[in-house]
Amino acid sequence: MADVRLRPEFASDYELGERMRRLEIELADAQRVIADLRDRDALKTQFLSNISHDLRTPLTAIITHAEILRDGILGEVTPKQKESISVIITGGRQLLDMIAEILTHARHSSGPLTLVESVFSIEEVVTQVTALNESLVAKKGLSLDLNVMGDIPMVRGDRDKVIHVLTNLLGNAFEFTPSGGKVWVTVSSNPARDDKMVLLEVGDTGRGIAPDHHELIFREFAQVDSSASRVHHGTGLGLTIARRFVELHGGNIWVESELGEGSRFFFTLPAEGV
Repeated sequence: MADVRLRPEFASDYELGERMRRLEIELADAQRVIADLRDRDALKTQFLSNISHDLRTPLTAIITHAEILRDGILGEVTPKQKESISVIITGGRQLLDMIAEILTHARHSSGPLTLVESVFSIEEVVTQVTALNESLVAKKGLSLDLNVMGDIPMVRGDRDKVIHVLTNLLGNAFEFTPSGGKVWVTVSSNPARDDKMVLLEVGDTGRGIAPDHHELIFREFAQVDSSASRVHHGTGLGLTIARRFVELHGGNIWVESELGEGSRFFFTLPAEGV
């Protein structure tokens, strides 16, 4: 059989063509993998949305009927029975909050986030949110302070999303601060960083967060303590959603904390006219 060899000037063209064909095949394979991953992600998001919605209805019914029993509407209950019913209600509400977080995550993962903008007083929002938590603060034996530093400009943004962020940060502060501890919210016009932004701080005297976990806590489904025996449970989505909402406003959110020294969460929002 004749020894067929390509001339050197054609060999390089042949090798280049072969290399291009291999790259085209690899690119097509990569595109199929990406398309498959996107389909899987869409299915995951739809599943989370469906299951969260389906869980809320029976769970809400459980909480409602437990409250009916606790309040003695169907007949008197003993103190021991009332205590057990209250545990059912508390656990049910915690589950409902977790489901709400999953539903919020699924809803906002399925498409671009949008803001329903208005101009509002951030001081009024903070006062409203802290007032709604007074019973929880009293129950845990905490102190809650609201500090407004000077004249605060009106904020332009999505009021409901801002309330969501503030509620999440306060909820974490209450959960991780032991009885006798202190939680505070401070609002300032933030001139040191940017006079076009309003700065909010949610601080506590709780357990604190190690510096190497400061970025981790903002990741999806992340838990600093992921063991089955952990004391504090959650979806790992609260701070992820909070970051999305704050960044959607053009603001930033961050934490300053050390283990054993409490935590201070900060976030910024645009002042009116920005």
